[in-house]
Amino acid sequence: MQKPVVVLVGRPNVGKSTIFNRLVGQRLAIVDDVPGTTRDRLVAEGDWAGHDFFVVDTGGLDPSKQRTQNPLSIGSADFIQDIRVQAEIALEEADVILLVTDAIEGVTQADHEVVDILRKRRKSDDRPTPPILLVVNKADSPAARLHALDFYSLGLGEPYAISAIHGTGTGDLLDAVVDLFPNRVDEEEEDESIKVAIVGKPNAGKSSLLNKLTGQQRSIVSNIPGTTRDAIDLKMTFEGQEYTLIDTAGIRKRGSVIPGVEKYSVLRAMQAIERCDVAILVIDAVSGITAQDTHIAGYINEAWKSVMVVINKWDLIEKDQDTAAEFEKLLRRELNFLPYVPVIFISAETGQRVHQILPIVNEIQQERLRKIPTAQLNKVLVNAQDKHQSPSGIGKPFRIYYGTQVNTAPPTFLLYCNDPSLAHFTYQRFLENQIRETFPFKGTPIKLVLKKRERRE
Repeated sequence: MQKPVVVLVGRPNVGKSTIFNRLVGQRLAIVDDVPGTTRDRLVAEGDWAGHDFFVVDTGGLDPSKQRTQNPLSIGSADFIQDIRVQAEIALEEADVILLVTDAIEGVTQADHEVVDILRKRRKSDDRPTPPILLVVNKADSPAARLHALDFYSLGLGEPYAISAIHGTGTGDLLDAVVDLFPNRVDEEEEDESIKVAIVGKPNAGKSSLLNKLTGQQRSIVSNIPGTTRDAIDLKMTFEGQEYTLIDTAGIRKRGSVIPGVEKYSVLRAMQAIERCDVAILVIDAVSGITAQDTHIAGYINEAWKSVMVVINKWDLIEKDQDTAAEFEKLLRRELNFLPYVPVIFISAETGQRVHQILPIVNEIQQERLRKIPTAQLNKVLVNAQDKHQSPSGIGKPFRIYYGTQVNTAPPTFLLYCNDPSLAHFTYQRFLENQIRETFPFKGTPIKLVLKKRERRE
């Protein structure tokens, strides 16, 4: 099921980024030893009362710009335009909007401008305007909380007086937020097709690839409106296997691109990744491997989805016999947290090697659903421990007693051991590599869960 989206909007210096950190801080505070998975801090995941959601910080307003003598001047056309861009993004993406204001400065004309923009705009797909909660930040003192009552004048109902720095009032705010989340029914649970998300940065060739996949000797079963904003799920059959292609090509629409919105394309990619079984990460061979490519790959990795990498526009590259090998070597260095990913070089424009993609996706999905017999798994674990000395604490070496696979999609292995705290990340990676030597799990992440168990006499 698609996660709801909470978007923060407001004028500069009201504390949007601080609220963003407060809403997602528990997730971001987790240190991950896997290189390359660091998020940019524009979009992140939060959770409250059992609800997971995306949080988007529209903190793109730069108060340091010398637009006028006073950067918050109401007469600044640039400033109003930036607010309008924020509102466009919020109305296009959000399930809930948090309009952030400043209790210390009080109600300003700029706050009224934001409210007017939010009220006038309507969703492009004729859906109702998302609900708006009024957040009065910096209400650290009793006097500031009393000033929050002045914000009733904005006509948005009860203001939520909070202190993002200290966390005061954020619990009540989050209770109100999750109460406004739409009740979405996951209609894909009984759908046995392979869900495939085509993701990548703008202009990588996602639309061309989608058109080529669905337009050459393939049977299109139906066009089903997806739950992702302005995306269409295309259900098709290829060589007897059903696929549902989750199209994220709507990230950029010619003639209607809102300035500044493209950087929010990562949110669309995250939403598609959440719904898929296998992600096809499309990389532009001409522009090379960019930071946004690695970010999207990081999201795929964090979501425990299977993945293949498609290098598009390969026909435009001047090459010799070593070009592909050198490019793949660079790719694997940049995406070293996905060592198991298959790579294919294509041209969506000419159709070169496009016919190989869906068979690889099918193969990856079978690996994603693969179940390893317990006896074979434990043979691998025994050999691994014999091959590499286990880490140890003070007088206590780490030891795995036995393991078993407890789940698929992704394959998850429960390893009973004497003390999970003794297993360093590098040793867990070693164990994963040993498992992959026998069972490659092509394009698919695997989970290792360590559980303490006292060894029986």
